[in-house]
Amino acid sequence: MSNKEPIALTPHQALQLMEDDPRSVLVDIRSSMEFLFVGHPKGAVHVPWIDEPDWVVNPDFVTDIRKLLLGGAVCTIDDGCAPVILICRSGKRSLEAGKTLLNNDFTRVFHVDEGFEGDLDDQHHRSSFNGWRFRGLPWEQC
Repeated sequence: MSNKEPIALTPHQALQLMEDDPRSVLVDIRSSMEFLFVGHPKGAVHVPWIDEPDWVVNPDFVTDIRKLLLGGAVCTIDDGCAPVILICRSGKRSLEAGKTLLNNDFTRVFHVDEGFEGDLDDQHHRSSFNGWRFRGLPWEQC
């Protein structure tokens, strides 16, 4: 295994990358319940890293991401491959998922280090001092 890690981005940097490179793909890797009921960044595609009912790593994760990128068809000689930006709740799962993608020959992998909800505060609440939602970036829920 390699020591490669995805490039950490703040929520604002991730949004800026998406605006600067329209080929970029924001992938919300949280569980289906989190994606639907807690909310998700607008425009995010859902590919769970770990999901119910078994709460194990998705064995098809890398393949699912390749499908999103059309098997590499969104790569060009001049611009390289489309950036893959991963987001989870607080940046932990996206870091692990990003390492897996890099170890499977993906080249432009980023992760939102604050995640969607951010870290816990002293009262054990999220979205109170960091994260995509706390920063006021576009999001929606079902």
